[in-house]
Amino acid sequence: MKQIEQMIKKARKAQAIYETHFDQDDVDATIKLAARAIFDNAEELARLTVEETEMGVYADKVSKNKNKSKGVWNNLKGKISMGILGIDEKTGLIEIAKPIGVVAGITPMTNPVVTPMSKIIFALKTKNAIIISPHPKAKKCSGLAVKKILEAIAPMEVPDGMVQVIEEPTLEKTQELMRLCDVVVATGGMPMVKSAYSSGKPSFGVGAGNVQVILDRNIDYELAAGKVVTGRSFDNGIICSGEQSFIYPKEDRLAVLEAFRKAGAYIATEEEREKFINAIFEDGHTSRDVVGQTAQMIANKAGINIPEDTRVIVVEAHGVGKDDPISKEKMCPVMGAFPYQFFDEALEIAQTNLALEGNGHTAGIHSNSQANIIKAGTDLSVSRLIVNAICATTAGGSIQNGLPVTNTLGCGSWGNNSISENFTYKHLLNITRIAPLSARIHIPTDEEIWSL
Repeated sequence: MKQIEQMIKKARKAQAIYETHFDQDDVDATIKLAARAIFDNAEELARLTVEETEMGVYADKVSKNKNKSKGVWNNLKGKISMGILGIDEKTGLIEIAKPIGVVAGITPMTNPVVTPMSKIIFALKTKNAIIISPHPKAKKCSGLAVKKILEAIAPMEVPDGMVQVIEEPTLEKTQELMRLCDVVVATGGMPMVKSAYSSGKPSFGVGAGNVQVILDRNIDYELAAGKVVTGRSFDNGIICSGEQSFIYPKEDRLAVLEAFRKAGAYIATEEEREKFINAIFEDGHTSRDVVGQTAQMIANKAGINIPEDTRVIVVEAHGVGKDDPISKEKMCPVMGAFPYQFFDEALEIAQTNLALEGNGHTAGIHSNSQANIIKAGTDLSVSRLIVNAICATTAGGSIQNGLPVTNTLGCGSWGNNSISENFTYKHLLNITRIAPLSARIHIPTDEEIWSL
């Protein structure tokens, strides 16, 4: 793979120059231009993405391009990413940030614009070079996104080779890139993430999503249903952090389902249930032809007529976890509905579904009880619990919720990932710690150490 070797060589040369010639102000000015490039070209990039991948919703992709670009920039501006990060007054410990080198950015067809954007910005923020390897079925829109960024940062005289993209990606080229780089950041399907972790290089990957949403008692069901339906329908359900199932109080079934109907959901009848399930799943997995498609397309495949304005199809569950396929991730605007009698049962349903698929990723809760919110966060094996908000658009970070804005969501050991947080610039830093002995620290006697 001579092409990849040459790209790596070019990247290393550029990175060495960028590291020594760009200060914090230069770096921040550069990443602002990179983010603004996606913001300013959101419509063109969204249009090409829909045309090329044949999935998702144009308006949602425009929104995603704009919100993620400004969110990433807002999240990173003013943050120190080089030199001395801090000095501990008590211990005298000094932390010095240093780049890793060359990043391999593996990006998916589900988010082929904002994912390379965020990885490029994180790399530039930390003085790392980056080579993007896009999904073969999204190479045009990913390539255009990189091109727009390169054009935007040109006035900063960023060395040629700091940001590159494989224009004709293949599995073999991606594997060679992972073998030769210094760190891998893989966002995409589980086989690709597994390959990244097997590359022999430090790697950051993601886990499968299957977001379970608990509706607590004594809430506004219409308000909650509106948020859940918006999240499930966003970009036709291809967002890994999008709501997959809602778990509701059994005694309020009619009120809850009516709230979902008002929000634009079609509630499948018992006679239609199996038809929808057979249309969605093939060999236990989401059928390729429904991924990122509309509710109308899915209904047509199932041979069922639904209103034209339907945003989401709701299928009531007959079992939990492996006992019903509706418990699994569905990369289309279809949701499972699960009743519960006690809050502990709601948690058990959510955890059982997560154990089947989506362990470590994200869950949501709509509740007015801080005790129940904390209990859900304590009991569920997820890296993030979204509270009274749209999971699809806030789990990857929001200006309002404190999570770093990203498109790579770590799922911890639950999801076979190395981190259980949102991947951001800090994960692309090596840190040297200068550790002197401090006279300010009292050395305790043995008696003091062992005493209560």
